[in-house]
Amino acid sequence: MDKRWVLRPMPNPDITAQLAAAINVSEPLANLLGQRGVSNFDQAKDFFRPTLAQLHDPFLMRDMDRAVQRLNEAISNREKIMVYGDYDVDGTTAVALVYGFLKQYHHNLAYYTPDRYAEGYGISMQGMDWAYQNDVRLIISLDCGIKAHRPIHHAKSLGIDFIVCDHHRPGDTLPEAYAVLDPKRDDCPYPYKELSGCGVGFKLLHAFSLSNNIPEHHLLNYLDLVAVSIAADIVPITGENRVLAFFGLQKLNNNPSPGLKALADLSDLRGEIEVANIVFGIAPRINAVGRVAHASHAIKLLLAEQPAEAVSLAAVANSNNEERRGHDNNITAEALQMIEAEVDEPHRRSTVLFKNDWHKGVIGIVAARCIERFYRPTVILTQSNDKATGSARSVAGFDIYEAIAECADLLDQYGGHMYAAGLTLPLDKVEAFQHRFEQVVAQQIRTEHLTPQIEVDLALQFDQINFKFFNVMQQMAPFGPQNMQPVFTSRRVVSEGQPRVLKDIHLKMGLRQLGENGLAGVGFDAIGFNLAHFYPLVAQGKPFDICYTINENEYKGRKSLQLVLKDIKPSH
Repeated sequence: MDKRWVLRPMPNPDITAQLAAAINVSEPLANLLGQRGVSNFDQAKDFFRPTLAQLHDPFLMRDMDRAVQRLNEAISNREKIMVYGDYDVDGTTAVALVYGFLKQYHHNLAYYTPDRYAEGYGISMQGMDWAYQNDVRLIISLDCGIKAHRPIHHAKSLGIDFIVCDHHRPGDTLPEAYAVLDPKRDDCPYPYKELSGCGVGFKLLHAFSLSNNIPEHHLLNYLDLVAVSIAADIVPITGENRVLAFFGLQKLNNNPSPGLKALADLSDLRGEIEVANIVFGIAPRINAVGRVAHASHAIKLLLAEQPAEAVSLAAVANSNNEERRGHDNNITAEALQMIEAEVDEPHRRSTVLFKNDWHKGVIGIVAARCIERFYRPTVILTQSNDKATGSARSVAGFDIYEAIAECADLLDQYGGHMYAAGLTLPLDKVEAFQHRFEQVVAQQIRTEHLTPQIEVDLALQFDQINFKFFNVMQQMAPFGPQNMQPVFTSRRVVSEGQPRVLKDIHLKMGLRQLGENGLAGVGFDAIGFNLAHFYPLVAQGKPFDICYTINENEYKGRKSLQLVLKDIKPSH
């Protein structure tokens, strides 16, 4: 599939030059910083050296004072508190964070996460009835609740108060909760809007700690959970999230909780754990528990205090993940066949597929896999509790949440973000939804949205790449959305010697760049994962352009810089 290389806007050259001089870095590094909103010495200091002092006052969040007052009251009166969370990584880490922290100060505590299949996403009526039957007087919901009008009203009628901690977009009205903590509320003045659900829970505990003079380090001991939520929920790693991720990764690497250590060991993670290691190693194993079993087992794992218990529970999560992979592969193959069989497939701007026996726990993954092959907004639906329920995934630049909102009259409920959403609708409305969603997408999507793009930071010459450049660049981590690992292009390079194909799918070669007077003196080894199909192009001896990231490779004690290729195009 062809890809567009989109060069990010360059910052003001005068400001870049001043910044380069002020902090003694090269112009390309100053440009990278400028693209990330850093334009002077003080901003560079804050960016390279995050501190916990950069975290905002939690009481700036609307309703925080009410939430803390009600939580203090419940603890003072020894009321039973239920910590309720969604079944994904963000929800389970949030429950482990809030329950694990509060149990040090309050013993009448329970946690609850809905069954994905019996109860569905978010606050369930079944959960509210369980709370009433178990004498719960206060519920703290995490990563869900902002649109749960009916169950929260039901809880209120039963004499149960609610503190909603959510980060999803609210609807036109807020639920009847005692307090609603959501930085995306229109009336919320909180300066940072992109917290994870676990991050909102952290701010509640931060405010609770301040109000009760609890030492800061008691709460900071849980930052590894917050870092996992930030990585797994694909929220921007900017501002407050970047600070929380930075210190959370330190905790994860130096003194992780037993549960996260067991998961990291099972994921075979070597060296320093980064955001990408969480996304592809730790998070899928936590998610898999709620996909094929019950998410309460994941919470038990994250709360485990003894290493032996954590290792045993992590092994179950790993087994769940293997089962999830089997479902994922089988359903993905079936979904791709259905798309290819559609008569009007080449003309469609969206994909909406329904099959009643698909495994509900993996349909979000299947939607993402379909986009890898057919790059367009995708909704995968299956049957659950006599309804069609689904997961939606989008392409770069297209707001799938808003597209689904245009179909709201056909739906029972929906929620999510710009790039990922969930929805439920009557079975007899599936066909109408397919047609409406295609119409909406076709009207709103631009042609360029239908071609995958690689966002490129800078064009580099090979002689600009060295260990000083690399080491400064690495200090821009943690990398993630809106602070991605820098991507570069270099033009007119040639393969030095014969390229090699590894395991039939990967491409490995040495590269040098052509200059005005022949080959440049600097060369690099390069690896292109799943790029073996470019072998005929690079083996011709003709120049080509590359798009890549840079990493450090160590072999027999010798360290060298390596280019990790993302795409290749013929030079023109």
